[in-house]
Amino acid sequence: MTTGSTRLSKSARREQLLDTAMAIVRAHGTDSLTLLSLAEAAGVSRPIVYDHFGTRPGLLIALYRRLDERHRAASEEALRDAPAVPREIARVLSAAYFACATDMPEWTAISAALKGNQEMEAIERKLLDGYTDLMATALRPYSGLTQEALRLRCVGALGAAEAIAAELNRGRATVAEAIAALTDLTVGSIDAEAQAGAGVATIS
Repeated sequence: MTTGSTRLSKSARREQLLDTAMAIVRAHGTDSLTLLSLAEAAGVSRPIVYDHFGTRPGLLIALYRRLDERHRAASEEALRDAPAVPREIARVLSAAYFACATDMPEWTAISAALKGNQEMEAIERKLLDGYTDLMATALRPYSGLTQEALRLRCVGALGAAEAIAAELNRGRATVAEAIAALTDLTVGSIDAEAQAGAGVATIS
């Protein structure tokens, strides 16, 4: 069963295990994912899986972190290519968010499976803070708000994004409708008009 397992480096083995775990969640749901089921599906011994993740919550947290890293990378890549216009910045952030919601449905399931886990709650807060900062930094040049006020509105926009994603996943909205709604909410909340007006006043 474990033939050839020692040929992989520890980091490569971890990636293989996470790939396998993600496939289990996608095909059968989080309830089917245990350290034992992962070992069997990956063709490795149980001690190898325990060495990497320790516990089932540890495995689920590792999966959640991986999905968050992919989401952040997709957002950063989209921002690099976005035109320097507030609506376009908001649109690419919205598109990246809902691409993750539709392409990575495991994210919501994994988060739900870890409800009540104190470590997971702390990680979710930290990751949300990081993404909020990314969003606020991208929108800052186009807002007439203070940094603190802008950041608070980004928190609200992300709360709205989660609710819209739930509607999307229930089939009550299309991706295009979700992106348009979140883009409008974001642009409307950052006071871009005040910043534009200030720029006009300065020029005149």
